Amino acid sequence: MTSLDYLRNIGISAHIDSGKTTLTERMLYYTGRIHRIAEVRGKDGVGATMDSMELEKERGITIQSAATFCEWKLAEQDYFINIIDTPGHVDFTIEVERALSVLDGAVLVLCSVGGVQSQSMTVDRQMRRYNVPRVAFINKMDRQGGDAFGVTKQLREKLHHNAVMVQIPMGSGYDFEGVVDLVEMKSIINKGDHGEIIEVVDIPEQFKDAAEEARSKMIEQLADYDEDMAEKFLEAPETINNDDVYALIRKCTLERVITPVFCGSAYRNKGVQALLDGVCRYLPNPMEVSNKAFVRSGSEETQVTLETDESKPLCALAFKLSDTAYGQLTYTRVYQGILKKGETIYNSRTGKKHKVGRLMRMHSDQMDDVEESGAGQIVALFGIDCASGDTFHGPDVEFSMRTMHVPEPVISRSIVVTDKKMEANLSKALSRFTKEDPTFRVERDEETLETVISGMGELHLEVYIERIKREYKCPVEEGQPRVRYRESITQPVEFTYTHKKQTGGSGQYAKLEGIIEPLEEGEFEFIDKITGGSIPKEYLKAVEAGFRESLKEGSLIGAPIVGVKITIDDGATHAVDSSEMAFKTAARMALRENYKKCKPKVLEPVMNVQVEVPEQFQGRILGDLTRRRGRVTGTSMTPEQVTVIDCDVPLNEMFSYSSNIRSATEGKGEFTMEFGSYEKAPVSVQEELVEDYQKKLEEKHKK
Repeated sequence: MTSLDYLRNIGISAHIDSGKTTLTERMLYYTGRIHRIAEVRGKDGVGATMDSMELEKERGITIQSAATFCEWKLAEQDYFINIIDTPGHVDFTIEVERALSVLDGAVLVLCSVGGVQSQSMTVDRQMRRYNVPRVAFINKMDRQGGDAFGVTKQLREKLHHNAVMVQIPMGSGYDFEGVVDLVEMKSIINKGDHGEIIEVVDIPEQFKDAAEEARSKMIEQLADYDEDMAEKFLEAPETINNDDVYALIRKCTLERVITPVFCGSAYRNKGVQALLDGVCRYLPNPMEVSNKAFVRSGSEETQVTLETDESKPLCALAFKLSDTAYGQLTYTRVYQGILKKGETIYNSRTGKKHKVGRLMRMHSDQMDDVEESGAGQIVALFGIDCASGDTFHGPDVEFSMRTMHVPEPVISRSIVVTDKKMEANLSKALSRFTKEDPTFRVERDEETLETVISGMGELHLEVYIERIKREYKCPVEEGQPRVRYRESITQPVEFTYTHKKQTGGSGQYAKLEGIIEPLEEGEFEFIDKITGGSIPKEYLKAVEAGFRESLKEGSLIGAPIVGVKITIDDGATHAVDSSEMAFKTAARMALRENYKKCKPKVLEPVMNVQVEVPEQFQGRILGDLTRRRGRVTGTSMTPEQVTVIDCDVPLNEMFSYSSNIRSATEGKGEFTMEFGSYEKAPVSVQEELVEDYQKKLEEKHKK
């Protein structure tokens, strides 16, 4: 078994079409994990190794994260690397969330021409959320207009990284020859049919000055974090030892105070081996990352720090589920202890126990059976009935780990089975997909008797509808996309509400006093300011539950209510008639009665949109975005004379935009879109939504 010192668990993340999957393919080839390079849009229809799903090969995009492992030798030492290749499209952002929640380090891939793009920012926020150290790889240096220095500047200015170039490119575009290693001050050039031959040579004369300047800048940045390095840099830079530089880069990377920057071209087989060296040198091993869990003892929970130690009690997290021909496949990260084939494990959420039947290391959709997996490893289990985010533990200590951040869906559409005989198949498909993907939701519209699916975007839902048709042979008709609006309040209201009901015998009595007010950040906050015991503590939980229940559906357009803060400062009970049910009902009715007084508003999802079009179409596209109520936040021009427009546009105005931009730009325009925030809808939009909702209520009452 590989020593934990030489184990790396990393993710490859980036904006769509930055070359993540191509980079992973080269990593696998150079490490000997595969023996033939396949392209994302391969001519033979094979597709890249990590894109195993048929839809991924057809569309040329990554839809599901895929796990693999490989070995790499650095300085005569063998390193074992677990790699998860994640999607770049924002609709599949949950795949990035679940990967980063269990990984120790990451490679942030950036396009040398596109630079820091919209999804780059999203991925960066996710890395920060899970405190993941990372290195940056500026890819596609073979493209005309590629600018590693400009992209590094964007890393600093747009993402606020202390980006430290540890390499500089030798040329760009057609003239891209290789990279200069600024630590060793040598040139690295890839030769051979697939770049498998590495030549480390002296720096060519034309790049020497730039290399010396870049090395000096690198040492200066590092010196800010080490007094000895600062002293040597100022007084005797020639005495700086390369091993000390490597050690300081690693230390600063692990502390997340710098981001080492590499560059190359995965497609042209340049710079990938040097990046693998960087992954091994600078990213953490499992023992260098702090992971927390809660230990349950009765009704009490205590937070503890897990130890990457095989002798400790088992703690493992199921972070991804996948249905296969052989049953459910559960991707699992072992944080502590050993997971062994044939042993019994326990699910802390359900309390159920399971016997570990098969234990495997994954290589995309291929499997290698193993007998056991120790702390720090990523493996897959077969035949374990669980949900994404469940914690497994042994018989001795009951651990529970907090699950990943799950964004709320912003778009819905109805689906109807065209062949009633296939309804069971639809039910199976939806049950499986909701279990695998926490951002995919299903509900039943009792008025229309339609099934409504919700997700992160049009592409997200399109993919699942296509999978329903293909994998479950279930023909469905799709309704028009629907925006998932929210309601909120605009002004505070003090309230007093008494719930009193007598039906013979013991009745119901509860009195609440407090204030309902807008909450700037967050969905709901409940504050207890009861003094003197006017409401017992056991009833306050019921009060909070009652308020939460009322927030599920507002009276304005029937949408969930968010941004509400409710403070309870007084109340009263009855010795006989008060109960948890009475206080829950009182809370529910108090909000319902006072909601209109809070002057509610409709919130609509506004998307961060980035459009790339040739310069000659700029005016036409800007005009179209303005008509769609778009708010332009910035424009820039690439060296290839492509205009990049950043803007915020309501989701309701973006349906079918992909076909519109193609026709408006002769097929040359592209755009990406991700959820930005909920904002107040214009009065005209709100009035229209309220009118539609009232009509639905009237029709419902007539029935």
